[in-house]
Parts: sequence; C-alpha cells; structure tokens
Amino acid sequence: MNAPSTAQPKIGFNDLLRFVLELFAIVTLGIFGFTAFPLPWPGVLIGIGAPLFAILLWALFRSPKAVFAVDPFVKALVEIAVFSSAAIAWWVMGQPIVAIVFAVVAAVSGVINGRREFSA
Repeated sequence: MNAPSTAQPKIGFNDLLRFVLELFAIVTLGIFGFTAFPLPWPGVLIGIGAPLFAILLWALFRSPKAVFAVDPFVKALVEIAVFSSAAIAWWVMGQPIVAIVFAVVAAVSGVINGRREFSA
C-alpha cells in the first residue's frame, strides 16, 4: 500500500538564492544601523528596528505564508523596498561594489521569480 502523496512545492535554485538574499538584506540593515549611526542612540534603535521592520514587511506581504494575500505587484513593491534599502545601505557605508552586485543579483532573481508568479 502506498501512502497518499501530498504535493510538495518544488524548491529550485532561485528559491534558495532568494532566501539567501533576504537574509543578507536583513543582516545588512542591522549592520547599517549599528555602524552608520552614533551609538547608543540612534544606532541601537536603527540597528534593531530596521531589520525588524523589514522582517515585518516581508512576513505580512511577501512570504509564502504571508498574513495578507496581496496582488503580485504589491509583493514586488515590498521586495524592491527591502532589497533596495539593503543596497543603498551598502552604498552609504562606502561599499559600492557590494551594493551593485547585491542589487543586480536581487533584481535578476526578482525578475525570474516574477515571471514564474505571473505565469502560474
């Protein structure tokens, strides 16, 4: 007897890349808050608050189990906001190469994911 199979979504390379990009963006916002602003205030507030705000946005609108079911356009706007914030943070911290590479990889990954979402 075979047990009934439940369809598991296929996780591809781009899905893993997007997860790493998301983690990188969140860590980047924390690093930015602690290094670009004077400590203890506002550095601690921004160093903790910026990543928490990005996580909140992602959980509410962009994650696979998002709280709010929104249009793919809104999902894209949230993703652009989080990833561009991280790229801008690297630029402001004096790391333009990291900023550009991150922005390009995030943009290409987002386009690939967007094409998949709109075709489904």
